[in-house]
Amino acid sequence: MVNSELPDTGSVQRDARAWAKVLTQYRQPSNLRGSAEILITVVPLVALWIVMWVTLGWGYWLTLLLAVPAAGFLVRLFMIQHDCGHGSFMRSRLANDMIGRVSGVFTLTPYGHWQRMHALHHAGSGNLDRRGFGDVHTLTVDEYRAETFWGRLRYRLYRNPLVMFGFGPAYLFVLQHRLPVGMMRSGLKPWISTLGTNLAIALFVIAMMWIIGVKPFLLIHLPIVLLAASIGIWLFFVQHQFEQTSWEYEKSWNWHEAALHGSSHYDLPMPMRWFTANIGLHHIHHLCSRIPYYRLPAVLRDHPMLRDVSRLTLFQSLGCVRLVLWDDAQRRLVTFRDARRSVLAQAAQ
Repeated sequence: MVNSELPDTGSVQRDARAWAKVLTQYRQPSNLRGSAEILITVVPLVALWIVMWVTLGWGYWLTLLLAVPAAGFLVRLFMIQHDCGHGSFMRSRLANDMIGRVSGVFTLTPYGHWQRMHALHHAGSGNLDRRGFGDVHTLTVDEYRAETFWGRLRYRLYRNPLVMFGFGPAYLFVLQHRLPVGMMRSGLKPWISTLGTNLAIALFVIAMMWIIGVKPFLLIHLPIVLLAASIGIWLFFVQHQFEQTSWEYEKSWNWHEAALHGSSHYDLPMPMRWFTANIGLHHIHHLCSRIPYYRLPAVLRDHPMLRDVSRLTLFQSLGCVRLVLWDDAQRRLVTFRDARRSVLAQAAQ
């Protein structure tokens, strides 16, 4: 279904607002498809969990090996929760909210609180004056230079891959999500969402520990959660932290342009695309967040000119880890070394 108003690749670069209008035709969710997506996600996850329990007596290495696909299905469950938060997974708001809240118990993510923070992320993505809501903390080169020694050290530690994709995800999902951090002044709703989720998580954990024991539960569930958390943070990171992303200050910022050009098309191999529920089509998702993830591939099929917009392959994405600062002059993300060279070059002039 190719729209005649956007006939060539050049139009992709010229008018993101026009693309947003075109994409509205893909927004309609399907209850039947949504129900099927839940089944093909939850049933294998539960089955793998049970098999991991059985394999504990055979050798823990096999249990850990099975944690990898189990984490993939948990990531997929989070993507279902993500779509529910956008009201795009099922037709009714009640169904989306119910599925999102139940999913949040297993993804360790309080649905209502996360939904609010994620909405703020979408509303201000790519805006240098609205950083701090559901995004990866990113300094400009000038801001980094203005920091104290300890400020620079903290930022370097924060952007270290071991912290960003190791300790950080564990802290975020296991600890930080247990309190509505950043929403203390937003009334009772964040507290109700978070504490309600915490209570449900506690009941689930207590029940499972009573059924199979404390140690077996931790040996099974902890690797799944930690691996899924790291995968989730990696996906979120690479969807906005690529070299030619788009950042602007408020006076120059345009929501449509930031959505299309500040979000990557993470072109993953098909199995990874399935487990991550097409979240790699992030430029399309940000431009029209009401499109269900199971309809995103249809957008590329009908509008192949969107395929090369901010495209990153799996191999290319590995280089994004080194990109840590936004350079206003070069209008791209740079490494610490690039920033230092730029400063030295300016000083030599």
